[in-house]
Amino acid sequence: MPERGQTTEEHRIPKAAEPSGSAALRRTGALVTLVLGGLTAVPPLSMDMYLPALPEVTDALGAPAATIQLTLTACLMGMALGQLVVGPMSDKWGRRRPLLIGLLVYILATAICALAPTAELLIAFRLLQGLAGAAGIVIARAVVRDLYDGVEMARFFSTLMLISGVAPVVAPLIGGQVLRFTDWRGIFVVLTGVGIALTLLVWRRLPETLAPEKRHGGGTAEALRTMRSLLADRVFTGYMVAGGFAFAALFAYISASPFVIQEIYGASPQTFSLLFGVNSVGLILAGQVNGKILVGRVSLNKVLAVGLGVITLAATALLLMTAGVFGEVGLFPVAAGLFVLMSAMGLAMPNTQSLALIRTPHAAGSASALLGTSSFLIGAVASPLVGIAGEDTAVPMAVVQLVCALAAVTCFVGLCRPWQHKTTEEADH
Repeated sequence: MPERGQTTEEHRIPKAAEPSGSAALRRTGALVTLVLGGLTAVPPLSMDMYLPALPEVTDALGAPAATIQLTLTACLMGMALGQLVVGPMSDKWGRRRPLLIGLLVYILATAICALAPTAELLIAFRLLQGLAGAAGIVIARAVVRDLYDGVEMARFFSTLMLISGVAPVVAPLIGGQVLRFTDWRGIFVVLTGVGIALTLLVWRRLPETLAPEKRHGGGTAEALRTMRSLLADRVFTGYMVAGGFAFAALFAYISASPFVIQEIYGASPQTFSLLFGVNSVGLILAGQVNGKILVGRVSLNKVLAVGLGVITLAATALLLMTAGVFGEVGLFPVAAGLFVLMSAMGLAMPNTQSLALIRTPHAAGSASALLGTSSFLIGAVASPLVGIAGEDTAVPMAVVQLVCALAAVTCFVGLCRPWQHKTTEEADH
C-alpha cells in the first residue's frame, strides 16, 4: 500500500519485474485500449442489448414483469460473485488463463440463453453468463493496475469509459433493431458472436501482464487473508462502497427504465433505445472531461465529490417529479433528470476505482474483485426494489436512486475523509 506522499514512480512495478510484453503493451496504447475496452463492454452489452426486449420476454414466457427482471438480477449477481473467484485466481495464475476460461464459459452460457424455454431456465443461465462474464470485468481492471499508476491510471480509466460507454449507447439500438427482424432470442445469438470475437482478440493480442514473481502462491486461505487486509483499510473500503452505491443508482435506472419509458410514458422500443443512447453519451462526455481535462489539474477527490453531489441532486429532482410534486410531468423532464444523473456517473465511477486501486498495487486482482463485487451485489439488491410498486409508477426508481446516492456520499465523507490524507496524484502536484 502506498504511503502518504509517495509518488507514482516510487511504487510502480520495476521494469525488471514486468512480463516481457507489458512495456510493449503500454506503448501500443490503441491496442490495449481496444482489448480492455472490449472486456469492460461485456457487462453493458449483456444487460443493455436485452433491455428493449424485456416486455416481449414477459409476454413470450408468460411470466410477470418482476420475474423477468430477475433475469437482470441473476446476471448481475453472477458478475458479482464471479469476480470474487476470478480476481484472486488472476493474482495467483496470471491474468491471461482465467480470462480465456471465463470467456469460453460466457459463450456457452449465452448460447443456451437463446434456447431457454422457460423464465426459470433463462434466469439460471443468465446467472452462469454473469459468473463467466465477471472474468472480463475484474481482469481488465487488474491489467490496468499492472500497466499504469496514479494520474496515468485515472486517465486510462476515463479512456476506457469512452469505449465501455459506447456499449450502452449502441447496445439498446442494436437490440431494438434485432427485434425488427427476429424475437428476443436473436439478441442472445448476437451476444454469442460478440463473445467469440472477443475471445479470439484476447487470444491473439493480449499478453500476460503480471510477472511470475508478483503472483501469490497461496490458495483460498491466502486469498481470504488478502481480501480481509484490503477491507481493513478504511479508505479503500470507503471508495469501494461509495462506488458500489453509485453503481446501484445507475443500475436502478437500467433496470427500471424499459418499463418507465415504454409502459408509463408510452414510448416505443426505438424511442427508448434512442433516449438510453443519449444518456450514455452524457456519461461518455463527462468521463472524457474527467480524463482529458480534470485529471492532473484537479484532485480526484474533488471531482468525485462533485460527481456524487450532482447524482444526489438529480435523484432528488427525479423523486419530486415522479411523486407529482410539480404536477403531471411528461417524458422530457424525466428524461432530462436521468440524463444529468447518468452524466455525473462519468465523474464518479472512474475516480472511485482509481482512488481505491492506487492504494493496492500489491493485490490488484483481489482489489478489483472486491470493487466489482460490491458494485454488482449492491446493484443486484437495488434492482428488484424499483418494481416493488408495480409497473404504473416511477417513484420506486427515484427513491432507490436517491437512497443510493445519499449512501455513497455518506461513505465518501465518513470513511474516505479525503481532507485527512493525500492520494498519489495529489502528492505529485
